[in-house]
Amino acid sequence: MIEHSYAVLGMACGHCAASVTAEIEHIPGVTAVAVDVAADTVRVTSAADLDPADIRAAVDAAGYELAAPDQSAGEANSHEHGPRQTR
Repeated sequence: MIEHSYAVLGMACGHCAASVTAEIEHIPGVTAVAVDVAADTVRVTSAADLDPADIRAAVDAAGYELAAPDQSAGEANSHEHGPRQTR
């Protein structure tokens, strides 16, 4: 199994975590998703290496943004539920 962690901007509650989890779980090969709202991170486990662009697209579809490699999630974390999160 392969595991990667990503910093996610804008998550602050269980709804945020559920939205991100649901989108990432749709990526083929993903076997587990663990969101830590307090740490602003998501840990993704997969059977094979995943394309980071797929993770970014899933997080975007959930209404959030992956932090740039040189930006921590805490630098730009706000808690807003936009229209993309009202499913």
